[in-house]
Amino acid sequence: MKNRLTRLTSMLTSAAVLAVFSVEISRAASSDSPPNFSSANYGWASRGAEWKALPGSPPPVGQDPHVRYVPNNTGEQPTYRYADANNPNLTQWAKDKLKKDNILQDNGFDMFTRSSRCWPAGATAFHLNPGQPTYFIQTPKEVLMIWSGDQQVRHVYLNVPHSVSPKPSWYGESVGHYEGDTLVIDTVGESTRTFIDQYRTPHGPNLHVVERIRMVQGGDVIETELTIEDPDALLKPLHLIHQARKVREPMTEASCGEEGGDHFALKAEPMPEAGKPDF
Repeated sequence: MKNRLTRLTSMLTSAAVLAVFSVEISRAASSDSPPNFSSANYGWASRGAEWKALPGSPPPVGQDPHVRYVPNNTGEQPTYRYADANNPNLTQWAKDKLKKDNILQDNGFDMFTRSSRCWPAGATAFHLNPGQPTYFIQTPKEVLMIWSGDQQVRHVYLNVPHSVSPKPSWYGESVGHYEGDTLVIDTVGESTRTFIDQYRTPHGPNLHVVERIRMVQGGDVIETELTIEDPDALLKPLHLIHQARKVREPMTEASCGEEGGDHFALKAEPMPEAGKPDF
């Protein structure tokens, strides 16, 4: 497994260098060049694990105001996020799902985030992945977004339409295009086993996400505006914003739960395990 991941990391790093070169050629050829998010020497680290609502948007799900949240590195025992299941923009179905998860916590369940248990985060919560940065590889036909925490990869296919009936997958089917200095991504077909945020807000099979990603603050920050529509979970679409800062470090190998299983007798969502070896 380690050798396989080492080869993957080496391949992605080399591809990133080539992608930067191709993008720079494109910049020289056109005054309306796409943004250059790619580098083998820097990635983009999430600024927090919370969405911010844009003006006019309903509020996203946040912490239950009656339950104190303690993050890491405060000197206190950290706690898990505890969803405000009374968010006024949620359908009753979504409220019931969140209340069920809150009851599990009340009964001692360790409510880790999906990514910390080695599960794919989904297209929206992907932006909120903590700790490790995300790297971009840009080519004329595709953009890859790689979270280095577990080498999780999103594929964005450029200048093509959606499939007629995309098969559900962890990150859905993402198609995109450039609008000046902005990468626009449209995603459908995401598995209902993913969540909208770090509070485990559920969604149905008709989740539709539009992301608009651009550089701000002189290229030291990328800013993502999201529109999230889901008739099963949300009464009105969410219009959110999130930022990630530039981190000047190369991608490193990081395997999540490579040995499988749990060794701390946790009451938590099980880590995914393959039914047979990869090789």
